[in-house]
Amino acid sequence: MQKSTKTKFKMPSAFTILFFIIIAVAALTWVVPAGQYDYVDPEASKLEPIPGTYTSAEQTPQGIWEVLYAPIKGFFDAQDIALFVLVIGGFLGVVMKTGAVEAGIGNVVRKLKGREYIMIPILMTLFALGGTTYGMAEETIAFYPLVIPIIIAAGYDALTAVLIIAVGAGIGVLGSTVNPFATGIASGFAGISIGEGLLLRVIILVVGLIIGILFVMNYAKKVKEDPAKSLVAHLHQAHKDSFLKGKDEIEVVELTKRRKAVLWVFGLTFVIMVLGVIPWAWKFNITIFDDFNNMILGIPVVGNLLGSMIPLGDWWFGELTLLFLVSALIIGFIYKMGEEEFTSTFVEGTKDLLAVALIIGVSRGITVVMNDGGMTASVLHWGEEMLADLGPTAFANLAFLFYLPLSFLVPSTSGLATLSMPIMAPLADFAGVNRDIVITAFQSASGVINLITPTSAVIMGALAIAKVPYEIYFKYMWKMLFALSIMIMIFLSIAVLI
Repeated sequence: MQKSTKTKFKMPSAFTILFFIIIAVAALTWVVPAGQYDYVDPEASKLEPIPGTYTSAEQTPQGIWEVLYAPIKGFFDAQDIALFVLVIGGFLGVVMKTGAVEAGIGNVVRKLKGREYIMIPILMTLFALGGTTYGMAEETIAFYPLVIPIIIAAGYDALTAVLIIAVGAGIGVLGSTVNPFATGIASGFAGISIGEGLLLRVIILVVGLIIGILFVMNYAKKVKEDPAKSLVAHLHQAHKDSFLKGKDEIEVVELTKRRKAVLWVFGLTFVIMVLGVIPWAWKFNITIFDDFNNMILGIPVVGNLLGSMIPLGDWWFGELTLLFLVSALIIGFIYKMGEEEFTSTFVEGTKDLLAVALIIGVSRGITVVMNDGGMTASVLHWGEEMLADLGPTAFANLAFLFYLPLSFLVPSTSGLATLSMPIMAPLADFAGVNRDIVITAFQSASGVINLITPTSAVIMGALAIAKVPYEIYFKYMWKMLFALSIMIMIFLSIAVLI
């Protein structure tokens, strides 16, 4: 008797989804009327269409050649952002090679042994810092084998350990302040500085983290007081046998002086990045060097030279790419990497993010087809008409709700930013909303969905390591995500009003 085999549906990759979108958009250029807008400054990186200036244009339908060529043209259009992503990959590869991040968090875990309840907010904050600065996600996988045994031995359960890491890093990504893969790429395609909207994102990060910590600590307290209340109580003995067998001490990477120095450079890099993209930092920069001249050197030309070399507050992707490259070199020097080791490590790091760089190109290809087919202006025109009776507050919240299902369809934050920002940013102009509000709505919605989506290799990998069923994880998470979503919409509304 032949066994019947059931084929399970498998979500196609981001590349496949985006290429099918290119085909669909190209087909629409044959039926959607072409149009054009007048722009405030046609040469500016931030193209602002002038409301009410839409006019019809000659139809330019896109065919097979244009569809195949679109990702290539898209990659050339986004080459500065793609290179930025690759260099950050090399930078992170060098940092991870030193073991500094693992040693730093491992050292915190070891020092707090016996005080695991205090460990929950501290570790969640550390993981959130990683998420908000460089989009810490795949890197968290290495910490599950370290944290799970300690949490179980302290009287909690495996789900608590998963929540500490996944929710901590996930809320960091949700409240991305300078995360280059979410905020950075979205800002680039919206034509604004990464520094715009920073205060709102910091507020969402802090309040979101407080909500996450309270949820996790409340659950952990219930489990500690009554193990029967654990959502994985039926698996507790199996978890103890699996994670605690023969483990009296957890091996932690030593936090040496060099690794401490690497962590300092790592943190300072993101501080400089923030200063580099905040517009008011330019005035601060000039003041510093003027004071430097007057107090120490008394030679104005020296301060002027330094000020021209480090023009903080006026940085774009070229300067940011240079920052991460120089930081990688400094870390390689601190850790005494040879030329061959540094080069191979940096290149391996770029390989890890090569898919992200390519997704940016493919996503940009959608915009290329829309622009070349004269369809972008028509879509904006329809949006302008729909927004005529829609207030700014409603638009900001609808943007967040719009990005929730879209984030499930395109789980790649970089791909989603590239795909949507060329349309959503100008629509924000029509609605009287700052473009940074749309970026915050995008990254927040993407962060919410990526905390639970089964298409996320990070979440599914973490649950596999912890031996926690997905349905149990989801059963716990939905209430927290509802609270986070309400909080985000409240702050988006307040930001629009003020």
